[in-house]
Amino acid sequence: MVAQIHCPMLSEDPSVTGVISTWFAQDQQRVTEGQVIAEIAIDKVTMDIPAPISGVIHILVPEEAVITSTQLIAEIKD
Repeated sequence: MVAQIHCPMLSEDPSVTGVISTWFAQDQQRVTEGQVIAEIAIDKVTMDIPAPISGVIHILVPEEAVITSTQLIAEIKD
């Protein structure tokens, strides 16, 4: 099974962007369900992104990349 990890809705305004400030997991690393794998910064607010399932993460967007709401940022394969 593969779980896609999308950026959450950042705002009601679709033009608002965020930045992946930190990946707490490395590409191809095993992660566990609920583990915080990334932090997204929007203005002065940060959001933690938890792993939805346990498995091996494949990071699709690097740190410091500008992202939009619902953008695919990683996948986890169990």
